[in-house]
Amino acid sequence: MKTLEFKPDPADSSPLYLQLAQLLSQAIRDGRYQVDEALPSERTLSESLNVSRVTARKAIDQLVEQGLIVRRRGSGNYIAPRLEQPLSRLTSFSEELHQRGYTPSSRWLERGITASVPEEQLSLGLSPGTRVARLERLRLADDVVMAYEVSVIPQSALPDPEAVEGSLYEYLARSGHAPVRALQHIRALNAHAKLADLLEVPTGQAVLFITRIGYLESGQAVELTHSYCRSDYYDFVAEMRREG
Repeated sequence: MKTLEFKPDPADSSPLYLQLAQLLSQAIRDGRYQVDEALPSERTLSESLNVSRVTARKAIDQLVEQGLIVRRRGSGNYIAPRLEQPLSRLTSFSEELHQRGYTPSSRWLERGITASVPEEQLSLGLSPGTRVARLERLRLADDVVMAYEVSVIPQSALPDPEAVEGSLYEYLARSGHAPVRALQHIRALNAHAKLADLLEVPTGQAVLFITRIGYLESGQAVELTHSYCRSDYYDFVAEMRREG
């Protein structure tokens, strides 16, 4: 196992597993582990770093959610391939709707600068206490609510969230902070009462929950967006090719 030293920061209010996840994610981003290399097991991490197996397991779970490692049943946890090329269609909500002939708009619920929470610090590679711009809004197409969206951007990239009116990506592009590639996770969930009310759907209806982390050319994460999309309006299509 590569030599890692883990010393919990007494000044950091983050849970221990998030501090450990931050250490491991930084080691991966720094290239201390190579693509497809096995990550040490929960037991090995627990013994070598003097943490409980529960802490090690929860830290690994965080890395899986962030797409930094992949689980292979019966084999272990492995470093995921890095995304080196821009995604084939990394477009904003506004750009996508314009291309389909709709008129996009937003109904703002909140815009402001707040302290980042531990999960955001991990996703964006931020230090504890870093402040972020938080943008919460409903996304509409021809005045029909399509999605509820919360975007978090480091304050250094978006110092004035009130200045964003339409496309977030267009605004970030003007200052050189627009993502050029992204990692996106999609899963289904049932809308609770508050979410259903925002999306104007019945409580319990299935919606698509999308987490996207956008990266600059340098590899620095610049955007964390959680989107809750109406499943009756959204389809996601992926083209696949068979090798050989």
